[in-house]
Amino acid sequence: MAKIRYDELLPHEFRKRLAERPIAYLPLGTLERHGEHMPLGSDAILSEGLMLECARQLGGIVMPPIHLAPSQTPMTHADSIASPQPLDGSCYWVSLGFHLLIVDAILAQLKRAGFRAVFADGHGPSRRAWAANIPEREVRFDLKLFGVTPEIAGQWKSQMDHAGRNETSLMLHLRPDLVDLSQLPPRGTKRPEGISGQDPRDATADYGKECLQKSVELVQRMFAGAGLL
Repeated sequence: MAKIRYDELLPHEFRKRLAERPIAYLPLGTLERHGEHMPLGSDAILSEGLMLECARQLGGIVMPPIHLAPSQTPMTHADSIASPQPLDGSCYWVSLGFHLLIVDAILAQLKRAGFRAVFADGHGPSRRAWAANIPEREVRFDLKLFGVTPEIAGQWKSQMDHAGRNETSLMLHLRPDLVDLSQLPPRGTKRPEGISGQDPRDATADYGKECLQKSVELVQRMFAGAGLL
């Protein structure tokens, strides 16, 4: 199977794959609690999993995930001293401005490397920040940029809850070794904590595969509409 991760490519492999399809995929995520049954890094794991499948089917190169998410109130060193209690797994939150600068720097380097288009998605705040800045960044970096914008949000099927049926199903499909449903309370008892969306106890790998493929097809339609396929 052809290598599709940027960090694994030899230079001649990178040049060949870039020439075939100059599209970069940028997974966005953070580290935070996803119930008791999902890994702390679920956001980037799931976004990277989607993009790996996109690259397999559509071509392009998958960049290493960014485990940083924008927040209006990221915890500072002073905060950690004043409130030393743990955040129950939450970590790697930065200011929105800093997050935008990081992504800007990456886009500048992707343009320099020869990419013509970038698809980014992942953790909710990162998704929203990316989508909101697509028009301005396309002009500034002379790149075609794609994300889960309002035009496709109603059809999008990847990472549409927080550790609920959707994300749990995606993880069961992509990385079943990282899911432990036995950590959830039995049915008929209390609702699982740390989740939003439909009940994760209804999750299945088949549903995750279906959601993933529908999202890949939406990406394909976006690329085709822009003349990239």
